[in-house]
Amino acid sequence: MRKPGSMRALEDMGRVRLSQNFFLRDFLYSEIASLYGIPNIPDDPDLAIAAGRGLCEHLLEPLWARFGRISIRSAYRSAAVNDFGNRHKLNCSANEKNFAGHIWDHRDAGGRMGATASIVVHAFLPYYERTGHWEALAWWVHDHLPYADIEFFPKLCAFNLQWKEGVPARRIYSFIPPRRGLLTKRGMGNWEGRHEAEYGEWLGTLG
Repeated sequence: MRKPGSMRALEDMGRVRLSQNFFLRDFLYSEIASLYGIPNIPDDPDLAIAAGRGLCEHLLEPLWARFGRISIRSAYRSAAVNDFGNRHKLNCSANEKNFAGHIWDHRDAGGRMGATASIVVHAFLPYYERTGHWEALAWWVHDHLPYADIEFFPKLCAFNLQWKEGVPARRIYSFIPPRRGLLTKRGMGNWEGRHEAEYGEWLGTLG
């Protein structure tokens, strides 16, 4: 598929179904793009679609199937949008660090494709707002899904969830005080095994 050069072509690209519950258009909205008038359109639609399907099929659909509705807070960024956000300190890392992350249509330095979406799991919000225990959701994902990287944020307990082809690194970091910092990564003692004790109370509230 070529990069869209007309409204109709962009509409057609947005209608591409990535998985049962998601279309490509669901991931294209960007506040930066909207406010500053920068088109948020993939340069390589085929690669963006392939990476997005990996994210949806391996991570987002299993979350939806287990917990219900998911909201997308931020997802695909074109290289131009991400670069603008980085240069203007709008919470975007450098393009090279975001290839195969928020920039779905560029492979990372190792040649792997990947995709990131910042999401909110609606079923987790009541428990999080009552307890602040973001680790419950983090450990459930760690035990059940082949994610590459996760970063948690205080507002709505939204988190960046990354899928990447190949063997997943499986690293979790949080910006939520007072327990901000690295939760786990390969080589840490808590990385292996199961962690039901961390999320059992939350699951019990779901009925």
